[in-house]
Amino acid sequence: MTSSMNTEALIESISELKRSRRAIILGHNYQPPIIQDISDFVGDSLGLSQKAAESDAEVIVFCGVDFMAETAAILAEDRLVLIPEERASCPMAHMATGAEVRALKAKHPGSVVVTYVNSTAEVKAESDICCTSANAVSVLKSIPTEHPIIFAPDMHLGEYAGKMAGREVVLWEGFCPAHHYVKAEEIRKAKEEHPNALVMAHPECPMEVIELADAALSTSGMLDFPNRSSASEFIVVTEVGMLYPLRKRHPGKKFYCPSAALLCPNMKMTTLESVKRALESDIYAVRVSPDIARRARIPIERMLAVPRD
Repeated sequence: MTSSMNTEALIESISELKRSRRAIILGHNYQPPIIQDISDFVGDSLGLSQKAAESDAEVIVFCGVDFMAETAAILAEDRLVLIPEERASCPMAHMATGAEVRALKAKHPGSVVVTYVNSTAEVKAESDICCTSANAVSVLKSIPTEHPIIFAPDMHLGEYAGKMAGREVVLWEGFCPAHHYVKAEEIRKAKEEHPNALVMAHPECPMEVIELADAALSTSGMLDFPNRSSASEFIVVTEVGMLYPLRKRHPGKKFYCPSAALLCPNMKMTTLESVKRALESDIYAVRVSPDIARRARIPIERMLAVPRD
């Protein structure tokens, strides 16, 4: 474990490298607390990619998993995007390939492929429109009813969004392991232990879990929800890293994690040492081929043009 003195030295070294490289550090809500603390911006994957595109930084260090850094590289195509940990991949994003999406679309002529931003660049490139967990319902409602909908790669988000939008959806059989293995009985137990707590569940959870929640919310929605509630306690059904930004933003309220399943080991790989190494040596650079980037940008831009409900 890094000593406190070594931690201070590492943070100072990272700050100096940021200044000299004209770099910014983006940290996802699920990253370790120390990584969130040194990040210039903390948020969800798409919001951070948009920060990358808006920034005038020459180097972008994306502390998250691979698909997130890819999206940043697509939206900030003229900048150097680095991911500190090359092994930090998203299992769900790799449960679909571009070729598999093309094959499924051929089986459903006239269909519209809606792809969750938690996907690889090559899958986005085969899609008609992207969505986030915050706007998936709005995106599905925006599609003319005469078109069948294919939703990839998260079957749980697709099922939830389809139900809320009143649309039939062909679901890809992909899932986020951290959310997929949460059990309804764990939520019931947490509610018994904390009877005054409201339940916030991410729509990547199975429907039986979402149905026990007081609100189904994206991570950005979870950050705002306590402001709109008189409750002082919340059961948070998403990756355990989310408790840190919630407690920082709402210090007078309590937040509980109901399940040991709510842990993404790949999100926890990033360290101060790996961030420093990335800034020193430009590793690991995230590159998306120009053709894939061009095609993937189209469904992302279409998503951003959809009005929110």
